[in-house]
Amino acid sequence: MTTFNLPDLGEGLAEAEIVRWHVKVGDTVKVDQPMVAVETAKAVVEVPSPHSGVIRALHGGPGDIVATGAPLVEFDLPAAATSARPAAPRTPERPPADDSGTVVGSMPTTNEEEFFENAVAGVASAAKRERVRAAPAVRALAKRLGVDLTRVAGSGRGGLITVDDVMTTSGPAALHTAATVTALKPASGAARATPPAAAGEPEKLRGLRRAMAQSMSLARDSVMNCTLFDDADLHQWKKGQDITTRVLRAIAVGARAEPGLNAWFDGEAQTRRLLSRIDVGIAVDTPEGLLVPVIRDVGARAPEELRRDVDRLKRAARDRSVAPEELREFSFMLSNFGMIAGRYATPVVVPPAVAILGAGRLSHDVIAVMGGIEAHLRMPLSLTFDHRCITGGEAARFLAALLRDLERDS
Repeated sequence: MTTFNLPDLGEGLAEAEIVRWHVKVGDTVKVDQPMVAVETAKAVVEVPSPHSGVIRALHGGPGDIVATGAPLVEFDLPAAATSARPAAPRTPERPPADDSGTVVGSMPTTNEEEFFENAVAGVASAAKRERVRAAPAVRALAKRLGVDLTRVAGSGRGGLITVDDVMTTSGPAALHTAATVTALKPASGAARATPPAAAGEPEKLRGLRRAMAQSMSLARDSVMNCTLFDDADLHQWKKGQDITTRVLRAIAVGARAEPGLNAWFDGEAQTRRLLSRIDVGIAVDTPEGLLVPVIRDVGARAPEELRRDVDRLKRAARDRSVAPEELREFSFMLSNFGMIAGRYATPVVVPPAVAILGAGRLSHDVIAVMGGIEAHLRMPLSLTFDHRCITGGEAARFLAALLRDLERDS
């Protein structure tokens, strides 16, 4: 019997949560067959089998937290595969057999269990092949993200490619924080729910809430948040205006006036990257925690198209069926908390983005006008920006341009 331990997914995390099993005890599996989905603060990662054999034991069920390096699956391997496996030298890059899988890429290397990916580009199969050092879990993630592993420089021991290497190649590593956590739909079609703890009992944070806690800790430690407040006067609006699409359009207008707020900032390298396309992550409140699906290219799309996309992504977020690529690489964020309650807030910027707009609850306010007073419909706005790379003047000009667009009659 061979034990496969939860791999180090290369994210610096000590644990992961089991989302669901794809196999059960007694199943026969092949190398690279998906076995289990585990959720970390960065993504839901499908962990494939490192062996061909029969499942003899599964350690943990959905919702359980498994420590990195702890037993995950036990296999019975075919006798031929066991006898054919060469004795592995005990080097720092290849642990003993009973520790197989503790570190991503440190798996047995028979023909079927090879963790080297043989990549051939424009040469005959008989030619010498480039060997890419990556574990099955990392290869599966790279395939899902469309990353060519032959072009990835491994940061692990001996050039081993880690999950972080793949994510960095597909986009800024910080984009794969909890704000963009992949939310896979359970096989039952219903959202995975964790029973609430009894009143007064401590409750372990899991899934999206645990990821949110980690993301907010990152934001607290990494961003210098500063917030501006103002109100948009909507008195001139014609009937039937779509509030969300109007706000999205206004964000695009503000970003064109001050491009620095539609950007990514790397605090460690002290570099800023201005982005031409405006991709707005909209915070969606779900029973299990916060998800941020992304509305793409808001400055170049018709209101009707934006509305369909908003509705679709909100539904997908709430039933946990939103696609991974729709949770990544936002350039700006929007929190429409006023749909529930609240006028103003201090929304939190999640790096590498540099700004977030909070839209509060609409209300009819008494406004002084020439000759008397009137009641005007107004929208409270809260703009938080990263003061490390954005000046107060830039943020104010962005907000002024946004207000002017919102106050137009259509």
